[in-house]
Amino acid sequence: MNTKITEILGIEFPILQGGMAWVSEHKLAAAVSNAGGAGIIAGGNAPADVIRAEIHRAKALTTKPFGLNIMLMSPNSDDLAQIAIDEKLAFVTTGAGNPGKYIEAWKSAGIKVIPVIPSVGLAKRMARAGADAVIAEGGEAGGHIGEISTMCLVPQVVDAIEIPVIAAGGIADGRGMAAAFMLGAQGVQIGTAFLAAHECQIHENYKKLVVGAKDTDSIVTGRIATTHPVRGIKTKFARAMLDLEKSGCTAEDFEVRTAGALKKAVDGNIEEGSFMCGSIAGMISREGSAEEIIREITKVAGGLLSK
Repeated sequence: MNTKITEILGIEFPILQGGMAWVSEHKLAAAVSNAGGAGIIAGGNAPADVIRAEIHRAKALTTKPFGLNIMLMSPNSDDLAQIAIDEKLAFVTTGAGNPGKYIEAWKSAGIKVIPVIPSVGLAKRMARAGADAVIAEGGEAGGHIGEISTMCLVPQVVDAIEIPVIAAGGIADGRGMAAAFMLGAQGVQIGTAFLAAHECQIHENYKKLVVGAKDTDSIVTGRIATTHPVRGIKTKFARAMLDLEKSGCTAEDFEVRTAGALKKAVDGNIEEGSFMCGSIAGMISREGSAEEIIREITKVAGGLLSK
């Protein structure tokens, strides 16, 4: 499955593993890269020395290209931007902001720059700034989301810019990958499906919620009280946070109540955790290795596209 994305990143399959904070660590990233995709370590709000150590551990497990995801609204973004250069990473993906101030330095260091974008406007800005590709992520994705659906967003971004587009949000199998390619994408980013990977180090409680999810089991919180809504599994905690928003709470109160909730989910805390995942979770019915997940997705997608 050779595309512009496989050429840019030097990978076998045009599949990027989503940069999920506290989830996308060295074992999962290395496993995805070893399987022919592009693994990603997520910076999130973790201390810089923790992320540097994760990069070193990944390098001990794979010689294949992998990248770093930087959430630009995090206080450690400057440090992580420099770490990507120091560690000579293959690529960087970014979210929750504009990475413009880092792009020149990254490009000078030979790092491919692939921002996550929720709109055509930001896609155009990133193309003008020198991005190598963009990830057009629809609102079906897990974690922090935009408002436009993947089906609507991807073709509009493809039509608006010349650089390659990677589709994300609501893609968990070969049918989704084939559909993304028909919309003009050159690759896909997948997050939720890798939550069920054996190499993903989240607590078993988290995996069970994902594998057991139905089509209606995702919920978006933060849309009323804040400007950065989050999609996750519909738990008692998530429903309580939605009720809190509807009661008219302030953004500050909401942030205090949800602070650290993702880390609690990764550690298996059902009562206080925010179990982020995409609306596609209802299609995840079993666990498997990262290699099995990638091989199955590309086999089905290849068969459909060949027709």
